[in-house]
Amino acid sequence: MVEITDGVNVQVNGTTVTAKGPGGEVKKILSPLVSVKVEGKKIEISSADKALANTVEAILTNMVHGAKSGYKKNLKLLYAHFPITIEVKGKDLTVKNFLGEKMARKTVIIGNTKVEAKGQNVTISGPDKEAVGQTLANIRTAMRIKEKDGRVFQDGIFEVEGE
Repeated sequence: MVEITDGVNVQVNGTTVTAKGPGGEVKKILSPLVSVKVEGKKIEISSADKALANTVEAILTNMVHGAKSGYKKNLKLLYAHFPITIEVKGKDLTVKNFLGEKMARKTVIIGNTKVEAKGQNVTISGPDKEAVGQTLANIRTAMRIKEKDGRVFQDGIFEVEGE
């Protein structure tokens, strides 16, 4: 059972669940093995598989929280010699001058996630927890140090604080 907070509207249409609120809109397609019903300010979840029901409950809790206030990760670009720059164009993110490389490293932004880069500070925010986390993982993967000793070359992007 998941509590729906004030200001959030949850709709169930078959296996698709949509949560709308001041933080944004999150839409998920759930397993057909789970029954989801909205009754007042509560979401009822029932399934023969207890583990699946608990997983869906966690997903719905994250959806309600994301629709209410969203998720945010604050990161910092750290480097020793070569200043790193991040450029965002639409859904594409480009990391330039990482470890002094001539070729830029590229990755994609997932879903409704917004990435803001101001100097060394990078903010990733959005209503969908999974999309924010996957975007962060994509950036970390793009900035992975290859063919160099990671103990010596410690440049990269690091989380400062998050919600």
